[in-house]
Amino acid sequence: MTHGARPLVAGNWKMNGLRESLTEAAAICEAVAAGGAGKAEIVVCPPATMLMATARICEGTKVGLGGQDCHAEASGAFTGDISAEMLKDAGATYVILGHSERRAGHHETDKIVRAKATAAMRAGLAAIICVGETRAARDAGDALSIVGVQLAGSIPEISPPGRIVVAYEPVWAIGTGLTPTRQDIAEMHGFIRDRVNQHLPGQGASMRILYGGSVRPANAAELLWIDDVDGALVGGASLSSAEFMAIAGIYTKSRKD
Repeated sequence: MTHGARPLVAGNWKMNGLRESLTEAAAICEAVAAGGAGKAEIVVCPPATMLMATARICEGTKVGLGGQDCHAEASGAFTGDISAEMLKDAGATYVILGHSERRAGHHETDKIVRAKATAAMRAGLAAIICVGETRAARDAGDALSIVGVQLAGSIPEISPPGRIVVAYEPVWAIGTGLTPTRQDIAEMHGFIRDRVNQHLPGQGASMRILYGGSVRPANAAELLWIDDVDGALVGGASLSSAEFMAIAGIYTKSRKD
């Protein structure tokens, strides 16, 4: 973990959640209020249909709210899209951008992700920018170069300190139950920190870099205490308040090397 950085654990609900799922959000708020996340910052990112209802539940608590994507424009004829300003108006403080499922399924390029991140800055949101390689890229020895290109193309040149979070998500580990080795994760996170510092001089040392890719209660303690890992972007496990808080709960304990 980065020295002095406050850990961040963000739950990406993806295209999951109906009104009955609000009980999970309420349970997360209650657990955090009881000290279940230690010093970690907790953010829930439900689907857009549940943003305002979740915001009402989280209001006045220590749990933040995030969107899962935004459009680069503030408004306009973009049927089905949601702007960063709309997310802010709904109560969000974060937005996930460039997730591998958006990059692959919606053909989002680094340029598009950067435009959306710039929009997030404009609206006063913090952007969680996702980067990561495919299995083929890792097997070919291209993981670092692929992520380096994504970072250079996705992070806005003007990014106020604290408003960008990077999430490393090896694409081949998402939803598969597979995870990179501790050495691979440490190497990638250290590489990301160095590259961020080149892109945004002075910010690399303090920028939070999350790990995302089949994070579960069973492996959270192993993964999240790795050097340069400042928290987690949690997918499927975040749909269960019990599992999500079991992951966040590692920050109630002292680090064990």
